[in-house]
Amino acid sequence: MKIEDVKRTAYSMPLTNPSFPPGPYRFFNREYFIITYRTDPEALAAVVPEPLQVTDPVVKYEFIRMPDSTGFGDYTETGQAIPVRFNGEEGVYIHSMYLDDDAPIAGGRELWGFPKKLAAPKIVTESDVLVGTLHYGSVLCASGTMGYKHRPADPAAVMHALQVPNFILKIIPHVDGSPRICELVRYHLQDIVLKEAWTGPAALGLFPHALADVARLPVREVVSALHFKVDLTLGLGDVAYDYLAK
Repeated sequence: MKIEDVKRTAYSMPLTNPSFPPGPYRFFNREYFIITYRTDPEALAAVVPEPLQVTDPVVKYEFIRMPDSTGFGDYTETGQAIPVRFNGEEGVYIHSMYLDDDAPIAGGRELWGFPKKLAAPKIVTESDVLVGTLHYGSVLCASGTMGYKHRPADPAAVMHALQVPNFILKIIPHVDGSPRICELVRYHLQDIVLKEAWTGPAALGLFPHALADVARLPVREVVSALHFKVDLTLGLGDVAYDYLAK
């Protein structure tokens, strides 16, 4: 293969058999189960990188089912998102993500810098309860429950939360182990079609684990819960801040 061919075709690894196709990526019937909870301000300060600013000591614990997504297929994801401010702009910092499919792990880490790790999250409906769980191997790390479709949620509030910018810390090391890329990446969800949205009583338990440290941001009080379905496009990002810039 010629040098020109490498430069023309390279966008992911392996070069001749990439782990995921080029975007953009469209998601159909994407199902969210989000529990917002209060946590310790000191715990948030220890994990949210400057120049982002924590706005309130709350965390959004998210379980997400993606049954139909272009390029990435059918998978489930869970993790923590933290409301922040960047240069006066409201947004969300993606702190942790655990999922069960290699293509979105590879694509998410390589393209945007999503903090994705392989694990076993699930969302199921058990009688009158929506249940979300995260197992890392055989160990239960997170358990969320919510009364199933108790009350309609405010669609305008749900859409507003989906439309704010999202921030991720993208880290790619050099061959000597030092950081070659260290950037705060900003991206948006696009072409959102909200299909339904519900709220109800909820509970959340997070349990210590050496490699899935969701309990590092402990639950002090459950604030609210949302369950909704959307179609959307995952937009490609831009560099909001370069930590290695001179």
